[in-house]
Amino acid sequence: MKLIINGEEHLFAQPPATLEALFAALSIPAARTAVELNGSVIEQHTLGATPLQDGDRVEIVSFVGGG
Repeated sequence: MKLIINGEEHLFAQPPATLEALFAALSIPAARTAVELNGSVIEQHTLGATPLQDGDRVEIVSFVGGG
């Protein structure tokens, strides 16, 4: 499966079925992120129910604290 994540192509031999599985595969904590899938913003509580398909475009933005 090929996914475009933050503008970069990623190939997965074991494709993640959902956005939640993608976060786990990439070791990204989902709690402090915003996610866009093919141009649509995805709500945090739906990550586990949002399926991925070959060629999807995923944008992940992590929030960090600072001063």
